[in-house]
Amino acid sequence: MSSTTEHRFEAAEVEAAIDRLIAYQEEANRRNEWTFFVEACYTPDAVYTCEYAGVLWVEARGIDEIKRTHYGRDMQVGWEGWSFPYISRAAGSVEAITHWMNRGPGRRPDGGFYETHGVSFFTYAGDGKFSRQYDLFDLAHQMKLCDELDAAGLLSPQLRDNWVKPMKRRLLEQIGGGVAV
Repeated sequence: MSSTTEHRFEAAEVEAAIDRLIAYQEEANRRNEWTFFVEACYTPDAVYTCEYAGVLWVEARGIDEIKRTHYGRDMQVGWEGWSFPYISRAAGSVEAITHWMNRGPGRRPDGGFYETHGVSFFTYAGDGKFSRQYDLFDLAHQMKLCDELDAAGLLSPQLRDNWVKPMKRRLLEQIGGGVAV
């Protein structure tokens, strides 16, 4: 992984890199193709990490692995109709954070969105690229959201069978072995 702790950048440069990544991801939302921008936004040795509530660890090292896992396998199959709009972002001289939504397809009967919050933490490496991304979101709320989408007939069968059901099993196993109630 690139070391950026001794390097500092102008906040405007880091903000511009985040804005560019957001623009690429907005395009990916429209196209449902998430790998086309990886080389433009990440260093060759970048690390992407997402800890799914302690039940699944996804860590991709290098842009090829990021394309195969996070932006390939994890974003493209079953997520049709979803979008991940950004709410806000903040950047310093090396670190940046974004606040975004996991927004499911369709609308609630009241017109609101089916959505849950997420955040990403980035380490900027210069030249418009990031060397690290760490994603967090509340998996329990995501599972509840998927249940709501399923009840409304809006959850894809692939997402339900290949992601939601295994995640729920892992969550139940994790909490079932702890403190007795």
